Amino acid sequence: MRRTLITWSAAFVLLVAGFAASVVALNADLYSAHGFVSRYLEALERRDSSAALALPGVGTGNDAASVLLTDDAMGALSDVTIVSDTAGDEGRHTVVARYEIAPPPTKAQPDPPSTTATSEFVVVRDGTSFGLFPKWRFVASPISSISVTVLHAQDFEVNGLPVTSKAQPDAPATYQVFAPGFYLVDHESTYTAAKAVGAAVTANDEIADVTVDVQANEEFVAEVQKHVTAYLAECATQELMMPTGCPFGQSLSNRVVSAPKWSMLADPVVTIVPGAVSGTWTVPKTAATAHLVVDVKSLRDGTVSTFDEDVPFDVQYALTFEPGNKLLITAVYE
Repeated sequence: MRRTLITWSAAFVLLVAGFAASVVALNADLYSAHGFVSRYLEALERRDSSAALALPGVGTGNDAASVLLTDDAMGALSDVTIVSDTAGDEGRHTVVARYEIAPPPTKAQPDPPSTTATSEFVVVRDGTSFGLFPKWRFVASPISSISVTVLHAQDFEVNGLPVTSKAQPDAPATYQVFAPGFYLVDHESTYTAAKAVGAAVTANDEIADVTVDVQANEEFVAEVQKHVTAYLAECATQELMMPTGCPFGQSLSNRVVSAPKWSMLADPVVTIVPGAVSGTWTVPKTAATAHLVVDVKSLRDGTVSTFDEDVPFDVQYALTFEPGNKLLITAVYE
């Protein structure tokens, strides 16, 4: 019995020692300050917004819109390495992490280029779990912000997630985002597009400013060019000196004695620029040339001659969209 008791005592000591060693190891890694930060970064790495938001101290404690705090708006985070974990006063630790960030892959860019960056996180002891494992929370939330200004439109995309700005036209709107993260802001629609602008957000105390300049795309220009060319061709079929509702015409001091024959010599080359009101567009004043052939009789001596000359003119149009993305082209006269 004595031998059995000694055996059990030795086993118990070994068990306690093993448990103590496990606790020490867990406290030095998984339940450490840098282990807590690593859990946050791992959630970003697997694009798990719910897990990231659930960690103590991550809360969204500002008034910026939270529409981008979702899985779909998160960029690509990889190769996370904890660089340092420095203990400070009052149970605080400063943890520095290094990583690679990039926009999420797309069909057009399946392997987007990444950026190497570092971030600093300050965490503090927040109690103990089971009396053994320290609990932590962020002193300052790692939620950061980006300020997005969309010129000439209200809609844009962040890492592929569609967003409609709630701000006034051409004014900035602020959105909460996870830090660190890479946020690619762009715009593309049937008739308009913008060059993508990227923002690498690595700190929670800075606001990244992004301006997206929306302009008419090639399809928009081609569509308006088609309508303008067809309209002017229709105008040229009118056998009138001043075709009705058309931007060209010719007045003569002599009497017209034949049906006027119009033809288009040079159609206007359409360009499209933003209008004075956001969401509207204009074709600025553009030169064009028609040609007119008509017989005229001199009021002075009665002789008949042929007026066979080029007739230059200008066009200018306002472009708006009706419900259903229907394009409305309106002539502007000065």
